[in-house]
Amino acid sequence: MGALLAEFIGTFTLIFIGVGSIIADHTTGGAVGLTGIALAHGLAIACMVSATAAVSGGHLNPAVTLGLLSTGHVKAGTAVKYIISQLAGAVVAAVLIKFVSPADGVAATMLGTPALGANISPVQGVVTEIILTFLFMFVIYGTAVDGRAPKMGGLFVGLAIALDVLAGGPITGAAMNPARSFGPAIVGGHLENMWIYWVGPIIGAVLAAMVYKGTMEAKA
Repeated sequence: MGALLAEFIGTFTLIFIGVGSIIADHTTGGAVGLTGIALAHGLAIACMVSATAAVSGGHLNPAVTLGLLSTGHVKAGTAVKYIISQLAGAVVAAVLIKFVSPADGVAATMLGTPALGANISPVQGVVTEIILTFLFMFVIYGTAVDGRAPKMGGLFVGLAIALDVLAGGPITGAAMNPARSFGPAIVGGHLENMWIYWVGPIIGAVLAAMVYKGTMEAKA
């Protein structure tokens, strides 16, 4: 029960803070900016991965859970429970950030739902999410999963999120996490292209997990 609650709270934090930063950017006329939004997401993940790692492993992301499932680091039953907890945390966070935020900010930002940038096709979106999530998952493996890694908590995982948002935010919103899209999309009613934010991150996470385990972790 503790692990599931940890996954719920950690994912809740990411969505509440991430969406909150996007709405704050609109409300302040762009004062937060892309850098601020990237830091908000990265700091949320850094803090909550560090806080939940000892309890649940600090997945906070269905794609990460499935990536670790693909390499045998988590059992199927546990993976299903984690993903349900993560999605529940995302939905509750979206409901509450919508409740406490100005209605015009919620409407203008589509409740922070990740979306494709101007002139970006769904194929480009999927490829972008695959690349961004691959890099993110590779950092997770190298800094948190690999037993040889220095124990730095969630610092570098959070930094990986921040750098991905800086590069990919204008292209796809840089979700890298099905829960990041799921909660706001369900609550805000913006379901278009949501499949991109499942397919891309899952493929990217699984590929990174398999590449790291097959070529680097095996050398330990």
